[in-house]
Formats: sequence, structure tokens, C-alpha cells
Amino acid sequence: MKFGGLIFANLLRKKIRLLLTIGSFAVALFLFAFLGVVRDAFNRGADVAGADRLVTINRTSIINPIPLSYRDQILRIPGVKYITHNNWFGGVYKDEKNFFPQFVIDSDNQRQVFPEFSIPDDQWNKFLKDREGAIVGARTMERFHWNIGDRIPIKTTLYGGGSWEFNIDGVYHGKRAQDDETQFWFQWDYFEERIPERLKGLIGWYVLRVNNPDESPRIAKAIDEKFANSPYETKTETESAFAAGWVKQFGNIRFLIVTIGSVVFFTLLLVTGNTMAISVRERTGELAVLKAIGFSDWSVLFFVLGESLVIALVGGLLGLILAIVAIPVLANALNGMLPNLILSPALLAFGLFSALLVGIVSGILPGVGAMRMRVVNALRRV
Repeated sequence: MKFGGLIFANLLRKKIRLLLTIGSFAVALFLFAFLGVVRDAFNRGADVAGADRLVTINRTSIINPIPLSYRDQILRIPGVKYITHNNWFGGVYKDEKNFFPQFVIDSDNQRQVFPEFSIPDDQWNKFLKDREGAIVGARTMERFHWNIGDRIPIKTTLYGGGSWEFNIDGVYHGKRAQDDETQFWFQWDYFEERIPERLKGLIGWYVLRVNNPDESPRIAKAIDEKFANSPYETKTETESAFAAGWVKQFGNIRFLIVTIGSVVFFTLLLVTGNTMAISVRERTGELAVLKAIGFSDWSVLFFVLGESLVIALVGGLLGLILAIVAIPVLANALNGMLPNLILSPALLAFGLFSALLVGIVSGILPGVGAMRMRVVNALRRV
């Protein structure tokens, strides 16, 4: 770049101020990236939901069960292809902090309804033959350093309490990076034989696949009408709507994160704009001399904007590199309390674009002031 040496010479004049400003950009971009992956993690359930899947829960609340006898009635509704059922177990491994999602599954239909989870056939067949068997997600296996063949205890305060023993018969992997690999599955038969009598024959929710996603509204309405005015009325909706509703229980996560991100970037804009304004004011005489020896007004504006953009680029890149390194570490430290944190290339690109935009905006006003500065008046102030 023709004037690169002059731009970098001006930047390095106040090294401590330069480092602090670049550091502000780096911290802001790291926070932006972290908030972005958290938002994506909470929204991912709706994003990866199967377009051809419906979820049926108790109309009152998902914590209230519905009868297992509904399964065959739902399956007879035209358009329903497969149906499976799940129960929430709510246990912990050894200690309260070792929480991860555990589900009682219908092993006969789980794979047909959730084809995005990959399990070797030999492991699945072993699981089917083992009443106390379990299939575990790859992330949970890695988290606790489990191996296939291990026998592990899971403590629960539900379903009579106590510790349940399981044999790890297999590991499942998601076919997509965003698929949840933290779950723990075990068989309905084992669950049914150990729970109190009053809970037998009741399941948490149904998940069903339909032949044609366009018919989902009709099928959902047919299911709910079939069980209207029964002791266990139902609510059926698409899996994406169900996931979105689940996230809303935590509050408006999207609004909170967008608000925090906006405040961070607005503060960064003020800090950088103030830095550039001070830098221009300190160099009033030098800029006047540049104009006096033939540099155009646009060249002066270019110098100021160039300095601002270099600060934004360097600080932004440092912040994003820090995010690339630190977010996987944070994800492991959170021990599964959040869904898988994925830093996408699109988020990185948007973060860098936002940093450069802040750099341009923060340099515009000081740059325009320097561009409009009259040489005589500027030299008189020196």
C-alpha cells in the first residue's frame, strides 16, 4: 500500500493507547462470538428439527404423562409413518454436577424416527438383547471417559429414587455437527418393570414421522381431536415448534443476547471514536503540513480511516482467534450444561465484518474533521 508506512508510523506513536484500543476490539469480538454460539446453541433444536416429525405431549404440560395405549391409535391415523415414545429419567452420575439428558426409549422404533443418529448394527443388536443396556452419545462417553462394556450407576430422585445400573452397549454419533451427542438411552422394558405401579403404562411424549410434511397440520389436528375430552388430552405440534417453545421457557434468550451484543459494539464504537478523535487532535499541525505540501483532503481522510481500519482488523482478528481457541475449552468446562457450542464460519465472517464496520464508523467523524480542516487555521493553533 502506497501510504502504509505513514499509517503504521502514526499508529505506533502511542503504543500503549494502540494496544489498549486493539485489546478493546479483541475482547468485544470474543464476547460477540461467544454470545453468538450460545444463541445458536439454544436455537439449534428448532433449526435441526425434522421437517417430517411431530411431537405429542399432554395438553396440560409435558411433565404430565399420557397413556401408552394411545400409540396404536395414533399410528392408525392416515399419514403417520412411524411413532416412538420417550420418558425423561432425570438422573445423575455419582454427583449432582454430573448431569446429562437421559431418556427411556422405545427401542423398536427409535432408529426409524431419528435416522440422523448413527449406531453400528452390532452395537444396536447387543443393546436390544440386554435388558439393562444403554446407548450413549459420543460427547457424554468422552466427558466421563466411559467405554463400551462399562457398567455404570445412575441415581434418580424420580420413579422411586435409588441407583439404577446400566451396561454401555453402544455409542451413537450425529450425522451433522449440530446433532446432540450428549443423550443417554435405555430400554422401556427395564424402566417399566422398576417404576411404581401407579406409573406403569404411562409415557412422557410421542414423536412421530409423517409421510408428507405438508400434511402435518391435518395430522396434528386429527390426533388432538381423537383424544379431546379424555382424561389425557393431547397437544401435537411440529418438532421445530416444540423445540422453540422449550427454549422460550428460559426467557427471550435471543433478545437478551442481541441487546448485550449491541451494547458491547456501541461501547466499542465510542471508545474507538474517542481514540481516533484524540489522535487527530494531537496531529493537527502534521496534517496541516501534509495538506500544505500537496496531499489532498481525501488523502487525509484516507489516512485517518486507514488507521481506524487497521486497529479494527487487528483487534477483530485477535478476538476471533481467541474465540476459536477458547470456545471449545469453555464447552468442555460447562460439562454439557449447554448444547454443543459450534463456532460457524458464517459467524466468524459476520464478526469480522462488524468489526470493520465499527472501524469505519469510528474513523469517519475524525477523518471528515481532518479533511475539512483549513491549513491556515490549523497552523495557527500549533
